[in-house]
Amino acid sequence: MPDYAYVARDMRGQRKTGVLTANSQRDVLSMLDGMSLMPVEITLAKGSGDARSKRVSGQVMANAYNQLASLLRSGVPLMRALTVMSSQASKPALKAVLVEIKSKVEEGEPLPVAMARFPRVFNDMAVNMVRAGTEGGFLEDALERVAAFTEQQEDMKGRAAGALAYPVFLGCVGTAVVTVLIIFFVPKFEPLFATLREKGQLPAATDMLLAFSAFLQNYWWLLIATICIGLFSAVSFLRTDKGKYWLDWAKIKFPLFGSIFLSLAVARFCRVLGTLLNNGVPILRSLEISRAAAGNRILSASIKKASENITAGEKLATPLAASGHFPNQVVEMISVAEESNSLDRVMIQISDSLERTTFRRMDMLVRLLEPMMLLLMAGVVFFIVLALMVPLLNSSGAV
Repeated sequence: MPDYAYVARDMRGQRKTGVLTANSQRDVLSMLDGMSLMPVEITLAKGSGDARSKRVSGQVMANAYNQLASLLRSGVPLMRALTVMSSQASKPALKAVLVEIKSKVEEGEPLPVAMARFPRVFNDMAVNMVRAGTEGGFLEDALERVAAFTEQQEDMKGRAAGALAYPVFLGCVGTAVVTVLIIFFVPKFEPLFATLREKGQLPAATDMLLAFSAFLQNYWWLLIATICIGLFSAVSFLRTDKGKYWLDWAKIKFPLFGSIFLSLAVARFCRVLGTLLNNGVPILRSLEISRAAAGNRILSASIKKASENITAGEKLATPLAASGHFPNQVVEMISVAEESNSLDRVMIQISDSLERTTFRRMDMLVRLLEPMMLLLMAGVVFFIVLALMVPLLNSSGAV
């Protein structure tokens, strides 16, 4: 939540100033009313909005987590560690964030609460892991685990971006070539096909291609406007809670790649849960933290339901299997682990196995995109050429 600086008057008319943390200015007004203060001016505290709007790259954050863990493991107090890191931070964005976190911790705020003020820098998984580490007394291990997660995610993003670079390039070039053909090349055949159209001998594919070419020539602005409005509407919708829920559902249901998204979310859940259980965190608290670390609202809802069943005395594997979002092999391993009281170790093994399998599958699918793009472009160009050549061949045959 942001900080708001206020100027107000008390019941005797004396001027009062201060800073309040709230979700909005409306909440600040309510808080001032409860303090019997008459607001004069309310503004966003200096540096509050600036720091919260900053983004820091994943690799920089992974290094920061590792550095903080090393300092704490060496016996350096938390405040001293934050001071050292803020003074040595090479990125201005990270330096601003660390300075404000240090200030909040000095005021008595817990570290995870201070981190939660910067959702664009610290994701839910990092905040929850640090919260668990603070409560369970294994903050150094939690920070190292968060660093490992972050590095792994950055590596996966880099591999995916590198693999997708060439297919995306092919798609852009192919779209440009097809657009030029349809707008500038196809219309030149319009006079040649006028007689065939009058006789009703023009093939449907050719007629459709000429109509589409005419539409692009005359109403290209309408197409661009429609695309822009559609993109704006989609982005606005995906920023809402309903949109985010729908996006998480679409990720795990998307053909081919849906199983990859689901497997990665299950792997994150298993690794965080195993790590927390291994460090002595109770099962219910571990489930609460790990379901937020899964990064998928659909999966999180299934895990929440499983937590409720555990409270009622049931096993973890049963509600997870009933959700339909966990692979049968994973559910069976969890069931065996619960019987043998080795859930912490088995969950990490499940995560390692899922990640290896998922990465291999992802590499294979990404490599298939290149020939698929080539085939798609070849098909479109072949359709254009065929739609133009068939009437000409028919005309020459008739002659």
